[in-house]
Amino acid sequence: MAELIVALDFSKKSQALSLAKQLKNEVKWLKIGLELYTRYGPEVTKELKALGFNIFLDLKFLDIPNTVLGAVRSATALGIDMLTVHLLGGESMIRAALKGRELGQGENEHKPLVLGVTILTSLERKDLPWPESREISRVVLDLAQKGQNWGVDGVVCSAQELALLKAKLEPGLYYLTPGIRLDQKSDDQKRTMSPGEAVKLGANFLVVGRPITCAQDPVRAARLFQKEIHPATRR
Repeated sequence: MAELIVALDFSKKSQALSLAKQLKNEVKWLKIGLELYTRYGPEVTKELKALGFNIFLDLKFLDIPNTVLGAVRSATALGIDMLTVHLLGGESMIRAALKGRELGQGENEHKPLVLGVTILTSLERKDLPWPESREISRVVLDLAQKGQNWGVDGVVCSAQELALLKAKLEPGLYYLTPGIRLDQKSDDQKRTMSPGEAVKLGANFLVVGRPITCAQDPVRAARLFQKEIHPATRR
């Protein structure tokens, strides 16, 4: 069953906690990203976890293998439920991340999912910092195939690549899709899709930020997304 993840992309902890409390009966998952974590770190992570949410720590680790090992070990020890690493970091870095998760479980028995980021949904082929003749979907597929071989639990990709990845990759991967919109407005997300379409194509996790967090009524907005994601179970 697909899950909605609300991205708490705020600069103030009070805003994140306030919205989380409003959404407590609407969603199970919250995303903590760079903005909130850089300012408040483990403190806000623990407070949101204590409210009963599953926590997706989206810091997209990309560094030398030993540094990523330590970062994932520390994140795992916090008791989070899912985290991200950039597949562009290569095999040694990804395997170090998985080793870091194993070591972190010595401090906390919880085992977070490790997802590999392919190509950010804010990028198109012309935005890539290297010459690329392939369609961006093929670049995403190449990275996702490598990630599966290296042992990640799932991948982060645009919903527009889901059909290709589901057809080409081995079963068992989780698929997380940012860039989910009820209506296709212009912003910095370039490869977007509606929640209903993404679920039909096989998304397991759908990340939504501004369409909920900036809505006049965030609870109503969350319910609209849940209705599309789970049409048979929502009124």
